[in-house]
Amino acid sequence: MEDTLIQWHPGFVAAMNLELVENWEELIFEKEYNLNMKPLLVDLLVIKKETSNPIQNEIGKIFRKYNLMEYKSPRDKLDIDVVYKTIAYAALYKSYGETVNKREAKELTISLVREAKPNALFRYFKQEGVVVEEKYHGIYYILDQLLFPIQIIVTKELDKETHIWLKALTEKMKEQEMRTLLEQVQQLKKKQEREFADSLLEVSVKANKQILEEIRGDENMCQALLEFMEPEIMEIKRKAEEYGMQQGIQKGMKQGIERGIEQGIEQGIEQGIEQGIERGIKQGIAQGLKRGIQQMIEMLQELGYEKEVIKTLIMKKYSLSEEEVQEYF
Repeated sequence: MEDTLIQWHPGFVAAMNLELVENWEELIFEKEYNLNMKPLLVDLLVIKKETSNPIQNEIGKIFRKYNLMEYKSPRDKLDIDVVYKTIAYAALYKSYGETVNKREAKELTISLVREAKPNALFRYFKQEGVVVEEKYHGIYYILDQLLFPIQIIVTKELDKETHIWLKALTEKMKEQEMRTLLEQVQQLKKKQEREFADSLLEVSVKANKQILEEIRGDENMCQALLEFMEPEIMEIKRKAEEYGMQQGIQKGMKQGIERGIEQGIEQGIEQGIEQGIERGIKQGIAQGLKRGIQQMIEMLQELGYEKEVIKTLIMKKYSLSEEEVQEYF
């Protein structure tokens, strides 16, 4: 799988929102924040409002007022140049305050996030005498001052229960981990939480297609996937019905007029048209829904879903037999 085909960064932003959900009221999230008028973007800026409430999640223990977060996808490198580039981003952000020293250096922190531990970077720090301390599982503090406080978050080493959202950003998820993730998503009740979870789940499912085949026979897991895909399915169904209605009216009018002329004036052109339109609408809707299901299949194929997984989803959603589903491929 090409790493560039997976949009990891929206998943990261969603994961961080869910990680810090307990402090939503005290935080402002600015994704892909523009550092100036030129295209210099930091992946996520988290601004802590004027409040003394501590951040509950251990990832946020280091946070001050302005917190820049840079995420590296599983196949991206995290080396010393990335560290200094992010420091430069933080320096730019500090310098672009509304007035001189509006954003004080002591109010900034940097978080670098990556799945695997950047061993080469840690060796470099050791060689240079820079002290690195594992403050929490998978969370490393750079203790020597490099302009701003810095932490490196290794998602692979994070606690799987405390940080289920960040740990979902991987291509190496195991079946049980996917099941746990889907169960956790189902438990979310608030609309905004569900939206972030859907964004994260889209990335995780696409990056771990092999697991879908393993859970295909699990009705609960398939139902969770259906719920996740419900907005896309409903939009396709809406367009299909709209398409079917339009096609039905056009076809019905044409058939009705032709039939009305053939039957003659005595049988009523108007009645013929009405009957033709009614039949045409029914036929058009049926054809439109059929095309809608085919479009959904095409969409799922483009997302990388295997044929058997698609068949299972369609069968459950529309109560079709395997033979009936096969006709749509």
